[in-house]
Amino acid sequence: METMKPATRRTMYGLISLTAVAIAVGVFVSQQKAAKPKAAAPAAQAAPAAKAAPAGPLVAAKPSYDFGKISMAAGKVSHKYWVSNESGAPVTINKIYTSCMCTEATLITPSRKKGPFGMPGHGVAPTISEPVAPGQAVQIEVVFDPAAHGPSGVGPIDRIVTIDNDRGRPLELQMAALVRP
Repeated sequence: METMKPATRRTMYGLISLTAVAIAVGVFVSQQKAAKPKAAAPAAQAAPAAKAAPAGPLVAAKPSYDFGKISMAAGKVSHKYWVSNESGAPVTINKIYTSCMCTEATLITPSRKKGPFGMPGHGVAPTISEPVAPGQAVQIEVVFDPAAHGPSGVGPIDRIVTIDNDRGRPLELQMAALVRP
């Protein structure tokens, strides 16, 4: 800058000053807009309320279960969920799978047991093709192995068993526990 002519130097300083003022004004205006409360949209322009996703045909009376405090040393724990077809038409259970390799699920109908089924990618996840008549109830037995993850598995856990069917949204059964050594 020492070799610049004084007029060129003044012009450059003027442009820098003008740029700094423009930035400061822009920041001030944007803060004023952010602080100003927005007016409510007229009813005609308001976004429609989100509709709840329709329930699938399979329903669990109690879709979640908490084992509470369980001991890793005591071994596996299990719980049976009752699942029923609440629709007016037959439903076919296509697949059952779990959210973790430490959890298995078995389908229990009046005539047979199918499973256990585990986490996709950790063994076979076959198609089941088990029909469930309207009003019929079946059981899903879920077995959780608290020792499956070793010492890193201590603490709160949440697992999901998903039941896919041919007529709608899958049913998710949830379980929780607090794993102690």
